[in-house]
Amino acid sequence: MRKFRIIALVTTLAAAGAPVLAGEAGGKAGSTVEEGAKTGGRAVRDGALTFGRSTRAFFTGGTKAARETWNANAHHTAETAKAGGRATRDAAHGGDAKAAE
Repeated sequence: MRKFRIIALVTTLAAAGAPVLAGEAGGKAGSTVEEGAKTGGRAVRDGALTFGRSTRAFFTGGTKAARETWNANAHHTAETAKAGGRATRDAAHGGDAKAAE
């Protein structure tokens, strides 16, 4: 049990000190994770909006309107995801992710 406590303590200290020791690489990783999370969040938001808009179109205009709405929103979601992917890649390579928005 003592061995486990020592390993847990060393692991905790190493994890806590990693961002400090990481320097530039830690900053890049943080920016990359942030941009990736933003991209994922936008994809979830766009998916929910697509579903809602298509459901509304179905009840107001029928199946053809729902399909057209779905396809238009899916195209928008794809464009947003591609832009987010570029921002994430730029952040990973040390670029300014804020400029990509």
